[in-house]
Amino acid sequence: MVEHQTFRMDAVFHALGDATRRQMLQELASGEQTVGKLAEPFAMSLAAASKHVKALENAGLIRREVRGRTHVCRLEAQPLADAHRWLATYERFWNGRLDVLESLLREGDDTKPVRGKRA
Repeated sequence: MVEHQTFRMDAVFHALGDATRRQMLQELASGEQTVGKLAEPFAMSLAAASKHVKALENAGLIRREVRGRTHVCRLEAQPLADAHRWLATYERFWNGRLDVLESLLREGDDTKPVRGKRA
């Protein structure tokens, strides 16, 4: 079970690591689209777009349905929610570290002598 989750998370971050695939996901957030429509902004062949779609499919980020000769894709948000939950752990860590830094900086400000005003 854990091994499957690790594989899925690796696939999600691999898919998100490419700007073209991130843009495709953004387009799918507004509704389902054909592979051809997803390829348009990138001036790429259907074969190249299909490789990107396959990476998104392998990560579980999209579902592809064949309707006749047309491949229609739609967003599957759950893997993104899982990735967000995983990243939130590190967000809490960094927020905690930044809170400590802020405290230290404020302490430093309190110990500085006050300078006179310039005319």
